Amino acid sequence: MNKFGRLKRVDLRSGWLSEALDFTPWLASDENLSLLGEALGIELELEAQERSVGPFRADILCKDTADGSWVLIENQLERTDHTHLGQLITYAAGLHAVTIVWIAARFTEEHRAACDWLNEFTTENVRIFGLEVELWQIGESPVAPKFNIVSKPNDWSRSVTTDAGLTVVREMQLRYWTSVEEMIRDRRGPLNAVKPPAESWVGHGIGRSGVSLNFVMNRPQKLVRVEIYMTGRYAKSDYNQLAAQQNVIEESLGSPLVWEPMPDRRDARISLALNPADPTDETDWPRQHEWLVDMAGRFHAVFRPVVKNFGRDLQFMDTSEAKG
Repeated sequence: MNKFGRLKRVDLRSGWLSEALDFTPWLASDENLSLLGEALGIELELEAQERSVGPFRADILCKDTADGSWVLIENQLERTDHTHLGQLITYAAGLHAVTIVWIAARFTEEHRAACDWLNEFTTENVRIFGLEVELWQIGESPVAPKFNIVSKPNDWSRSVTTDAGLTVVREMQLRYWTSVEEMIRDRRGPLNAVKPPAESWVGHGIGRSGVSLNFVMNRPQKLVRVEIYMTGRYAKSDYNQLAAQQNVIEESLGSPLVWEPMPDRRDARISLALNPADPTDETDWPRQHEWLVDMAGRFHAVFRPVVKNFGRDLQFMDTSEAKG
């Protein structure tokens, strides 16, 4: 008969004696930000620790790699309090954060309710997550962290209000991407499912801000495609680093790709299309969605290791933005 161990809860201070000196640097590492991102369903890229906001200093500032938006993280290795709640609101205003993550040892009911209230009444551009962090151990094994979400954005209720006035085309686009994102969620693959938009495209993070793995539908051309899209000051440098490995990338994917440096724009794209594939033909959606999700998984496996290791020295960036 198999022998099982017993889980036991471990005091947080035995793992991180100091919030500022131990927990925050631990969380800011790539491995542990990835662990937090899995709990949130967001791929995070570190921007800064202890970023000044007026008289305060935010613990960790990240970007959501799917869209480049700000993610602010505030840590508290004890029970939540009014001071931290006020700081979160101040930080969000000062940093224009879109997603605010409050991590604590325990949430009081009033602070959980405050986060729920903010999620209900703030605009769609502000999202609040409340998480409790725990440490667990089996026998003498290393302790393991666990994040439990106690408050999260109420995207469903917001979408009901927002989607009421959609055009026929946008309603179709929303249903199309909803089905794709549900397939991603059900497959439990490398991609995090995102909130589906009523647009012609939807983006997913792939490890660095300014680079996204997108699904695109083109109704006039009757095709759908998967693409790596680069934008911003590092777009050309990022593209050139990928283009230098074109043969290896295409061999790994088993297919030639369309490489578009877009010399007249501050963007670049690498893509593969399923053609023909009419996105308005709902009878063909199962085939299209299967192809999109499967190909996205392959893109993620091939491109992400390269993207994560991009060299982004200032000498290679597009300086026109910095001059503006």
